[in-house]
Amino acid sequence: MTVHHEASPSGEDGKAVGFAQEATVAPAATLVSTPAEPWLGPVRTPAEIAAATERLAAGTGPLAVDAERASGYRYSQRAYLVQLRRAGVPTVLIDPVEVGELHVVQRALGGLEWVLHAASQDLPCLRELYLQPARLFDTELAGRLLGMERVSLVTMLETFCGVTLEKGHSAADWSTRPLPAEWLVYAALDVEFLLPLRDAVAARLERDGKTEWAAQEFATELAAPPTPARTDPWRRTSGIHMARSRRQLAGVRALWEARDELAAARDVAPGRILPDSAMVAAVRANPATAADLARLPVFKGPRQRRYAARWFAALAHARSLPETELPAPSGHSDAEGYPPTARWREREPEAAERLAGIRATIAELSATYSVQSQNLLAGEIVRRLAWSPPPANPDDVAVAMTALGARPWQVELCAAPVSAALARAATEAPDMVPK
Repeated sequence: MTVHHEASPSGEDGKAVGFAQEATVAPAATLVSTPAEPWLGPVRTPAEIAAATERLAAGTGPLAVDAERASGYRYSQRAYLVQLRRAGVPTVLIDPVEVGELHVVQRALGGLEWVLHAASQDLPCLRELYLQPARLFDTELAGRLLGMERVSLVTMLETFCGVTLEKGHSAADWSTRPLPAEWLVYAALDVEFLLPLRDAVAARLERDGKTEWAAQEFATELAAPPTPARTDPWRRTSGIHMARSRRQLAGVRALWEARDELAAARDVAPGRILPDSAMVAAVRANPATAADLARLPVFKGPRQRRYAARWFAALAHARSLPETELPAPSGHSDAEGYPPTARWREREPEAAERLAGIRATIAELSATYSVQSQNLLAGEIVRRLAWSPPPANPDDVAVAMTALGARPWQVELCAAPVSAALARAATEAPDMVPK
């Protein structure tokens, strides 16, 4: 087992979800570019992993956990490095590529509270390695409950711990082997301050009366089932709005599916095989032959010529479909049972009025309780309450919110105000006729 202590620059976590990074470093923050203590690893063999796990088991308190993937490079979302830290013992970096599972770690440490930042991103790949905490503390989610607009690890470390990390390798191809030394420094720093950050954030939650809110959110996050596959994921193709007809949409779908199949087989990110822009351009050009397709700008390179027959076959298949098998135009009701909210005012003005009222109410509550609106009440719950409203009284609204997945603390804060918003919308319905 190798002990490392390099002095190389590190980088920021890069896991902010939905908020911008801090533009500048707080003056009081101390720049940290190397871990304060040596770390173990990367450990690779079962024997090395077992020995490192014994060291961690001798530590105290919660377990700080992070994982590095190769998003944007690989099709899979597997973990290519797992970082573990506990008070009193060295940080451990585990390379799971060869072993494929970490049962020994789970048996020894699974009963601890695990501290992660943006846990929803890492829990799926950790579970692929048979790692699952009994209890969770998510520092990023806690920051949202505290009303922070910027919740990257870098920003929260500046705010709560007075340290800052240099920009680094969050977007690197972590499937690279061997991993460069400076990347390992970055990885070790990712968990270096998670435990003191957890303690500082927990103290702020306690001060603000939000400890129970956080406990409910962490438990929900930990128990959440795997994210279901998207309905019609091809509709998220960048530039798809330029596909003007159902036949062109069928072409985008066919190319997306052909690309996805190849990407999965090769474990390469789909965009690295064929850019979205190339698919849309091919559909709009409607080439008559594979040679015509190969003459399009994006398809001229050797990589695309290699797969030209595949792409042309997909387009030909889309052209051969009967009208009954063509996809519906964008803007029709989705799998959730309602159209995009941008069309509510035109199609269902009463629902649009309810939606506006509930959103305004949640925004007011967000400001009152200093918690991000999305964490106060999920947007999907808001939309469903507006589209298919329960009776406008607190008890019925509370039942509906609970059925839609709201936590007890959210129901307690929101049921009565949302009920009032629904009542107002009913008495102030617009003088419009749904189309």
